[in-house]
Amino acid sequence: MHTVVNVQQAEAWNGWEGAAWADDAPRYDAMMGGFNRPLLDRAAIGEDETVLDIGCGTGQLTLLAARRAARAVGVDISGPMLARARADAAERGIANVRFDQADAQAHPFDEEGFDVVVSRGGVMFFADPAAAFANIARALRPGGRMAFIVPQAGGPDSEYARATAALAPLMRRPSPAARGMGSLSDPDRIRQVLHQAGLTDVDTSPVQAPMDYGRDPGDAADFILSQGPVRYNLQDADQTAVTRVRQELQEGLAAYETPGGIRIRGSVWLVSATRP
Repeated sequence: MHTVVNVQQAEAWNGWEGAAWADDAPRYDAMMGGFNRPLLDRAAIGEDETVLDIGCGTGQLTLLAARRAARAVGVDISGPMLARARADAAERGIANVRFDQADAQAHPFDEEGFDVVVSRGGVMFFADPAAAFANIARALRPGGRMAFIVPQAGGPDSEYARATAALAPLMRRPSPAARGMGSLSDPDRIRQVLHQAGLTDVDTSPVQAPMDYGRDPGDAADFILSQGPVRYNLQDADQTAVTRVRQELQEGLAAYETPGGIRIRGSVWLVSATRP
């Protein structure tokens, strides 16, 4: 990598949390997959355009963008996740894609090198969001477009909060990789950051989609308990408490069982902007 300014995030996503996400990539892609179409539709990628995916992770969105574009580049700070992305691209024979390990806040992107920037949540972890977006904006050609999603602020009445209420007393702090997840949950803050970066035509639209957590309550409970933030907070809990929480979690998830599995509605901001 070139210069790394988000040192804490680099350490976290190149540690056990990044490796765990890469190992379970299909589960995370299924969880987030409902947002791909709205995001790509907003990006409106043309077949002769070049795309930059920020915080691409294991690359599902990058690969989908590559099928619509002339060329796609995915950038992420996590080596384990990029290794999975490269392997998936090779397995599927998608040749017009490249994955680079970089800190997008400071990486020297080719100026005006891309027509479209996309991100499925990867833009919310920067230590200095204004500086990061200014750097990313320079990679866009004049008239180039940016489209990304970030989570809306969660509340006690959300479906996820109700389904996982058993975990709430134990979730005392974010795991290292989860720090910053709420940094762009306020639309006013999003608009402020993007305007500071010199972007215009900023639009924030609420979007909801069903999120796939597993085939049944037990499978979904195991998946949630395997996720980094939950593992981090339960690492010192005794096994009796973990067993009890798993049972209560499974009971909470049963309310969201459908013929296709456990589906919990998620809410994000779909954001778009233009480089003038």
